[in-house]
Amino acid sequence: MSRRVLITGVTGQDGGYLAEQLLAGGDEVIGTVRAPTAQTFAAAGLPQLEGRVALLPADLLVPETVRAAIAATQPDEIYHLAAPTFVPDSWEDPTEVVAAVAGGTAAVLAAAGALARDVRVLVAASSEVFGDAGVSPQSETAPMRPRSPYGVAKLAAHGLVGALRARHDRFLVSAITFNHESPRRPERFLPRKVTAGVAAIAAGRAETLTLGDQAAVRDWSHARDVVAGMVLALRHDEPGDYVFASGVPHTVGDLVDAAFAAAGVESRAPDGGDRVLVDPRFVRPPEQWPPVGDPAKARELLGWQPRTSFEQLVGEMVAADLERACASR
Repeated sequence: MSRRVLITGVTGQDGGYLAEQLLAGGDEVIGTVRAPTAQTFAAAGLPQLEGRVALLPADLLVPETVRAAIAATQPDEIYHLAAPTFVPDSWEDPTEVVAAVAGGTAAVLAAAGALARDVRVLVAASSEVFGDAGVSPQSETAPMRPRSPYGVAKLAAHGLVGALRARHDRFLVSAITFNHESPRRPERFLPRKVTAGVAAIAAGRAETLTLGDQAAVRDWSHARDVVAGMVLALRHDEPGDYVFASGVPHTVGDLVDAAFAAAGVESRAPDGGDRVLVDPRFVRPPEQWPPVGDPAKARELLGWQPRTSFEQLVGEMVAADLERACASR
């Protein structure tokens, strides 16, 4: 059955992979961005979506634009992915982050609820909602005690989904996503900083890579696998909340080692020097409750099974960064 699907933030990492999957399945896909232009997809590195995904303007800080996009689309499904994604930015001024994440989600849910037709809506939450959860790994029922303004905003969005679902019996889903990466991830995020840095060393364009604490633990998955889980969740028989994660902890050091292995170079230079340097300014105290997800519910109820291993994910990112590094020489 073909569906009309609206994706907010379609040019982001997750939005691009999701659009590709839905188009391959025969769905009609419409996306929103703040200010669409003729070069929107090309500028986002997604030329394959040009002419296949219609674009509408929608700014999370301007609820009227969100309502207009949803009313114009009359979708069967909405995947609300648009949001600020770089957690450190939320400390500078939480005002805009909270307004965009919590307020934007409220606008999406209200606009969808105002339509004359039933619309299924998925909202992308984040592992940041757990914070000092007191347990690790974290499932859907783990305590949620966020440590950042971004996490607080995401928890508000997650709570709105649950409250409106219970009050109005609507098909609303919260996808609690843990760290997920791909070659499309911006370099300001640690995994791309690592793979791009190692690729630069392998290509002879750099000698060292500077990082913070290599003992920090994260749960990394491929973005392509995570968005596949989102589709399963929104098309399941019953609505609910789901953690999407690998369930496998890896340290930053594991990430570095996997990147060097994928690039085919040693982490130590021929003269014996270390190619990975540590900047003390970026070293943080170890987290008592590492952000590692428990995806048992998604696996059991949805049959969700990630297809990309940690090593394959890192290898794919390194290969893409090597191609870029060699092309720019």
